[in-house]
Amino acid sequence: MELDFKCSDVGVWKEALSSYESRIESLNKPDLVSLDQFYRVKLPSLLHDRDPDPYLTTSELSQLMKWKLSRGKWRPRLLDFVSSLEDSVVKSASEKAFKSLPDISKAVKELTVLKGVGPATASAVLAAYAPDIAPFMSDEAMEVALGNSKDYSLKQYLLFVTKLQDKANELKLKGEWDGPSDIERALWSCTVRAKSQPEKSSSGKKRKR
Repeated sequence: MELDFKCSDVGVWKEALSSYESRIESLNKPDLVSLDQFYRVKLPSLLHDRDPDPYLTTSELSQLMKWKLSRGKWRPRLLDFVSSLEDSVVKSASEKAFKSLPDISKAVKELTVLKGVGPATASAVLAAYAPDIAPFMSDEAMEVALGNSKDYSLKQYLLFVTKLQDKANELKLKGEWDGPSDIERALWSCTVRAKSQPEKSSSGKKRKR
C-alpha cells in the first residue's frame, strides 16, 4: 500500500523511511547500492569539505546521474550529455548554484544551463549539498505529493519543495524528523514497494503488461 501524503503519524513515515535501503537492494540493479552510498554519504561529505566555496566536478555529476537514472528510469543520452561537459563549466555552474541557496529557483537556474541537466537533475545536485532545503525531485515522490510525475518544470519543482517542507515541518512537531529529503525517500520506498507487489497475480504468475 502506498503512503498517504496526508498521513500525520510520524511512526508510519519512519517505518517507510527505514525500508529505504532494502528497497534499493530489492531493485537488483547493477551498482545501485554503491551509487546510492556515493550519493547519500560520500558526495555530501566531498561537497562540504569544499566549503565555503563548494562545487561539483564532471566526474561527480556523472556518478550522480548514474544514481538518478538507476534509481528511476534509465535515459542513457542524459548520461552522455553530462559526461561530456567540461570540468570548469560544471564547477562554475555548481559553485554559483550552491552560493544561491536558499534561493532554490535561482540555484536550479544556475545548474540547468548545463546540457543534460533539467530541474530534476538539478534538484539531485542541490539535495546532495542541502537536503534540508532542496529535496530530490523523484518521479515516485512527485506522484504521491502532487499526483503528477511527468511535469519536470521549475514551477512544479518549487511546488513540490513547498509540499515536502511543509510535511517535514508538520512531522517535526509530532516527533523526531530530519527534513524534506527524508520525506522524499519515504515516499520513494513506499511507491517502489507498491509497484513491486502487483507483479504477480493471485495464482502466483506474473501478469502480462
